[in-house]
Formats: sequence, structure tokens, C-alpha cells
Amino acid sequence: MGIVLNKNNNNSTKTNIKNGVAYLSFNALDKIPWLKNGFSTKIGGVSTGDLASMNLGITRGDSKENIIENFTRIADAIGFDVKDIVMTAQTHTDNVLIADKNNKGKGIFEDIAYTDVDGLITNEKNVVLAAFFADCVPICLVDKKNKAIGVCHSGWRGTHKMIAKKTIEMMGENYGSNPKDIIAVIGPSICVDCYEVSKDVADEFISLMPDKKDIIMYPKNDKYMLNLWEINRQIILSAGVLMENISVSDVCTCHNYKTLFSHRASQGKRGNLGVFLTISE
Repeated sequence: MGIVLNKNNNNSTKTNIKNGVAYLSFNALDKIPWLKNGFSTKIGGVSTGDLASMNLGITRGDSKENIIENFTRIADAIGFDVKDIVMTAQTHTDNVLIADKNNKGKGIFEDIAYTDVDGLITNEKNVVLAAFFADCVPICLVDKKNKAIGVCHSGWRGTHKMIAKKTIEMMGENYGSNPKDIIAVIGPSICVDCYEVSKDVADEFISLMPDKKDIIMYPKNDKYMLNLWEINRQIILSAGVLMENISVSDVCTCHNYKTLFSHRASQGKRGNLGVFLTISE
């Protein structure tokens, strides 16, 4: 499919193709027998133009018919019922919703009944957690012991608010999850080589992690380059997750703009990718 790994070639991400639909899955999660996971690509949908072809963004100007067909195709490829999807309602917050069967289908087949939700958690079988991306960081969290899961959308604002840590804490409060039992995956998103930010954003993160500034950011031609992968890894570590239980996909959406939607690479003319996580048995 032509996905290019960034630097580490760490074999954490696998390419899958079913019925013409291409998606990525995460090796650390593929090993868990009761779990299904997937991250969509541009390939295999019916949308056209800047949204071609597997657009999963319900607010990108696509037709309802295209959106339903695209969700149906990616659901079939990964292996779950499209009617089981529970969607975020993303506005770059740190709000996390406890998802259950009553939330299924909202956003695809009927209006979402909530707003300002960038994270989801559940311990219910066949509740498919879904969040959406085009450079921001997808984070998947799986408590192997207590059979609980979480996903979150972590752009720079959500990262600064430490949404991953909040999601882990909510899994503990609601499902008894011990961070040491959690597997965490930082999914395809914009890499540090592509993510230039303004000085005020850079200063926000230097204040957040003053002792880590040399690894969360570096200068490039007098510009500020932010490493959202490393920042989120440090946040997840600070929540108590073990280092050996955290994997980074090493796939940059901006470098892979031909196969993955990238807001930066397309200057905003794009659809949305989706991450999906569900307890299947």
C-alpha cells in the first residue's frame, strides 16, 4: 500500500486489505484475542474529490450516503457491525465519555446526543469506540486484566490537557484498571519533522515539561518543531503505564499524505481517518 515508516521501523503497525479496503492495525493489540482494532486509510471508500475515498468525517461536507457506505465498508473490513459504533464529538477538549450500548449508531444513523467529547471508554462487549484524525494523535488504551478499553483524540490542545492521562484515570475509577495492566498505542499522526508550531504553543509545552524540553521539541531552521508522539508517551508514562507496554506506530500522516489524510499536507482540504477499538468476545 506504500505506507512509509518514519525513522524507527519498529514493526508496531501492520497493513491489512479486505475487499479493497486498506486499514492499519497495531501489533500490540492484534495479540489480544478478545479485541479488534483498526485505523483507516484513504483507500477503499466511495467519496470523491478532496475527500477521496474513505472519508469518515461527518462534518467535512460529504453526503450522508457516502458516509454510511464508507463506515459500512471499514466496519466489514475490521470485523464489527457498523451499527455498534460510538463516536466522539471532537472539539479538542479533555472530556471523556463512558460509552455504552445506548450510544451506538449516533452520528452515522442519527444525531449525536452529546457534545465536546474527545475520549471514550467502555467495558461493554460490542461497543465500538471510534475517534477521528487527520494529523492529531490517536491513542488506544486496553486493560488486559479487567477487559476495558479507551480511545482518545489528542491534538496539541488535548495533549497539553493530558487527555490520555485523564482517560487512564477514568478507566481506573470506573473499571478498576491498574495502569500497569494497560497496553497503550500512539497511532499514526503528524511527526516532529512535519509539525511546526508557533512560539506561544512551544512555550506552553516547555512550561508543561521543562525537564523534557530537549526530547519533546527541537529547533529546525529557527522554527519550533513539536514532538506529539514523545509528549504523549511521557504523559502515558506519568499515568503509571509501563514503558514496555507503550508502542508508537511510527507512521506520519503528513509524510504519507497519499494514503492517509493530513490537514497540514492538504492545507485543510481533506477527509477524516478513523481509529476503531472494540471488545469482541
